[in-house]
Amino acid sequence: MHHGDSQGQSTQAETRRAAAGGLSRRAFVQRLGALGAGTAAALGSRAESARAQYGVNWSDQLPADQLVAMYTDMLKIRLWETKVKDLILKGGFRGVAHLYVGEEAIAVGICRALRKDDYIASTHRGHGHLIAKGGDMAKMLAEITHKATGYCKGYGGSLHITDVSLGILGMNGIVGAAHLFAAGAAYGIKVRGTDQVAVSFGGDGSLQNSFFTSAANAAAAWKLPWIGVIENNGYQIWVRAREVYGTVDLAKRAEGFGIEGRVVDGNDVLAVYNAAKYAVDKARAGGGPTVIECKTYRWYDHYGAGGARIGVDGAFGLGYRSDREVRDWMAKDPIRRFRHFLISDRVLSVEQADKIEADVAKAVDEAAAFAEAQPVPKPEDGLKNVFAQGAVPLRNV
Repeated sequence: MHHGDSQGQSTQAETRRAAAGGLSRRAFVQRLGALGAGTAAALGSRAESARAQYGVNWSDQLPADQLVAMYTDMLKIRLWETKVKDLILKGGFRGVAHLYVGEEAIAVGICRALRKDDYIASTHRGHGHLIAKGGDMAKMLAEITHKATGYCKGYGGSLHITDVSLGILGMNGIVGAAHLFAAGAAYGIKVRGTDQVAVSFGGDGSLQNSFFTSAANAAAAWKLPWIGVIENNGYQIWVRAREVYGTVDLAKRAEGFGIEGRVVDGNDVLAVYNAAKYAVDKARAGGGPTVIECKTYRWYDHYGAGGARIGVDGAFGLGYRSDREVRDWMAKDPIRRFRHFLISDRVLSVEQADKIEADVAKAVDEAAAFAEAQPVPKPEDGLKNVFAQGAVPLRNV
């Protein structure tokens, strides 16, 4: 953490007072002038928006070490996913991977508001959720490359990584099923009488089936501590969401169940955190469910690495979206945006931010080296884990 001289501490205090309303908007914008008027205005309006929606800007209460941890987690997701993309392009990668690059602020903003014993249920595009909840990058890479020491001993691959010890109920290849899983976990919480919460993640397409409907109806009827997160990246596979929905803000659908819906900038990690903290605190206090829609964008194709290149960010030349659209969203990079904020707020210096990125890159390389060195499952192990105990007997047919 950068704790610098008294001038640096004063600047940080003034910036936080500005976000809390203690500094004039003009002074606040002048203080952030180095970032440009657009960025300064965005930061100021975010604080005003948070106060208007939640009565308090929760992110103002995050200490410097928590802010740095959020930045680190976002980098872990970005660099881990980029490593997977490069592995796919190099060949020899078995199975399918749905990349989360561009959406890191959602996973980190949501999970930072949770405790270890809270539950999350994830999607086919769920690696970022797992990392943000504390998942081991090396074991995840071992699993995604089908090694015997992976999270699921190589059985699950990308789509089924699970770690119940961290409250991770698993990734899931069935669109929308996570909402029902998390609502079930929330019902268990209600029965036990604990103050945990359960969060489900789903894309914009996850509202299109009975899983979300059943989850939302039960959560509303029984005031379950369930939070449904909609990661609206604008596309259902290769179809634009706006072409199949009659409303721009999908969170409005929650109102039909009697659930409070919130819409947030999914590329702003502190805005996501504010919405999540509000929803989590409400659920813990018995206030029932919330649906949070996060507007975002994925930099790569629906799955795999079509249109991508090794060492280059983004996927281009895809027929269902323009390269200009991709570049426009990449210019709204949630990690670069948060880095600028942390440096402007004197939480980090440029050198410290660079070192964190280098350290994370090294950790990802070490995770990849670990995964590569791990053994593949033995053929006879395919007969295990079919029954609760023992193995299926081998028979000659």
